Amino acid sequence: MIEQLTSSFSTEGYWELFWLVRNSVITAAVLGLMGGVVGIFVMLRRSGLVVHGIAEISFAGAALALLAGLDVVAGSAVGAVAAALLIGALSLRDRDTSAVTAVLMPFGLGLGILFLHLYQGRSANRFGLLTGQIVGVDDVQTRTLVTTAVLISCLMILLWRPLLFSSVDPQLASARGVRVNALSLVFMVLLGLAVAMSVQVVGALLVLSLLVVPSAAALKVTSRPLTVVLLSCAFAVTAAVGGIMLALTGTVPISPYITTLSFLIYVVCLLAGRRTRAKRLRSGASGASRAPASRR
Repeated sequence: MIEQLTSSFSTEGYWELFWLVRNSVITAAVLGLMGGVVGIFVMLRRSGLVVHGIAEISFAGAALALLAGLDVVAGSAVGAVAAALLIGALSLRDRDTSAVTAVLMPFGLGLGILFLHLYQGRSANRFGLLTGQIVGVDDVQTRTLVTTAVLISCLMILLWRPLLFSSVDPQLASARGVRVNALSLVFMVLLGLAVAMSVQVVGALLVLSLLVVPSAAALKVTSRPLTVVLLSCAFAVTAAVGGIMLALTGTVPISPYITTLSFLIYVVCLLAGRRTRAKRLRSGASGASRAPASRR
């Protein structure tokens, strides 16, 4: 297996090929920035499973659009937003987001598989919905992805303070007059759109690598809000753009490169965070041991 992977690598004509997919690289960078911003709130709200559930319904919407001959990005967005609103509305009543998501996930995946089974077109289109197809998007889809990602990022920045407050301590935020339920529904809509856009990069099955893993990695090394956001965006962009640039050297699909880079970044941050905490504990212990002697 390793020999097959290494033999598929080739740098011949690399920059000519890179020039052909430059729009895809730009799109991946913008989506990475969006994923880094949205992912912070996904982690704060412990909504990783929700992201996966929305991705399954987004996959069903994209598969239905593919079957009907409609725009796949639009179908993905409609399915994702519908799932996000449904999960958000139901979870407001019983506060059990995980249960609601777990019910919808297999339903969405089953519908998507049914629609793909009925689709008689190219098999590459089917595979792309599950594992991503950003190199294959046309100019119209690229503009749609970039515009939507920028819009989501701007709205997240505008709602940053109240959304952060309601994510960290919803009860206190509600007592201070913050409309927590309304903000939650707005966030779910933005999350649904973000998932739909990210599905075009890594597919429905691997969307967590762009919307969850970079933010989780950033939170392992720092707790400062601004630093977390900057690191999360940097990690997401590195994984998305780096995955495309590595994929151009071989025949392996893009998504394995993106997920592997994302995982490696998380492991490095995990080890770095543990090392930093260990140093702080040792310095705190040594300082405590010297304190009685200094008082004497």
